[in-house]
Amino acid sequence: MKEATLIVNLGSPDSYAVKDVRKYLGEFLMDERVVDFSKWFRTFLVKGIILNTRPPKSAAAYKSIWWEEGSPLMVLSKRLQERVQAHSSVPVALGMRYGNPSIKQAISDLIAAHPDLEKLSLVPLYPHYAMSSYETVVVKAREVVESFFPQLEMRVQKAFYEDPRYIEILSNSIKAGLPEDYDHLLFSYHGVPERQIKGSDVSKSHCLRLEDCCAKDSPVQSFCYRHQTLATTKLVARQLNLKEGTYSTSFQSRLGPIKWLDPFTDKTIAELAQNGIKKLAIVCPAFVSDCLETIEEIGEEGKEIFQEHGGEEFTLIPCLNDQDDWAEYLAKLASELFEN
Repeated sequence: MKEATLIVNLGSPDSYAVKDVRKYLGEFLMDERVVDFSKWFRTFLVKGIILNTRPPKSAAAYKSIWWEEGSPLMVLSKRLQERVQAHSSVPVALGMRYGNPSIKQAISDLIAAHPDLEKLSLVPLYPHYAMSSYETVVVKAREVVESFFPQLEMRVQKAFYEDPRYIEILSNSIKAGLPEDYDHLLFSYHGVPERQIKGSDVSKSHCLRLEDCCAKDSPVQSFCYRHQTLATTKLVARQLNLKEGTYSTSFQSRLGPIKWLDPFTDKTIAELAQNGIKKLAIVCPAFVSDCLETIEEIGEEGKEIFQEHGGEEFTLIPCLNDQDDWAEYLAKLASELFEN
């Protein structure tokens, strides 16, 4: 076999033990595309402060969502890999940007099983382009291939946030999870610092610098996370014939005093409840696998916020996880990379 596919997700600690969570957070937060400060300040912040205070709290959160088989993200990612394999004529491997199995290990295993491997299709499991998600996977994979597997020709799947096939799959998944009598649907995407949006703007004159910048066409939007998330919401709303005022977009998981994309999900949930929304549904399209940020942050903390402010019925719509149509779509994306 001369061709293979590598799908890559974020990753997870090996267990919810504090030592494993600390190790995972260290690798994650020391990534210059996640915490994009100078190396000396990032080292001081992460190793000097965060890793001395945060791991026990994060470990408790992981423990609260841990499945018998392991981390939900890992279990669901492995199931997805198996389903993608069922739709693919070439070997399909799973790697993680942080933790195990690493991207290097995943490729090593592929080559061990298929010594004649020449072509690798890389599919980051992120619909939207962001420095701290899609970009860091691609950069890391290229570094690994160039350093250890130079015989491989690797092609990379672009962000697919507006691909009609993806929008249809996502819309169908949301429709299946929506209660018939919901009041409001909230699209909650992972937040990023505003400086990362501006940093990805190669023109240095468009993103968050022009009024209503995301509505103005520009080549820089190929790298703009904010534009792409808003586009996904708009396209899904159109696909599902959602009425204006019955849906909105927000951003979750901010950290620290710096300015992050808004509106913030936790505040939006509270405001919706205070404004009379009794039945709220939430979907998290930036995540393709349910994980700490969906199950605990939204499903548990978000629900608590909603009910504390007068809300009644709260529905967390599952991520795409290992749905068969989603797996078939990923297999198709990978196969198309070497067709062109």
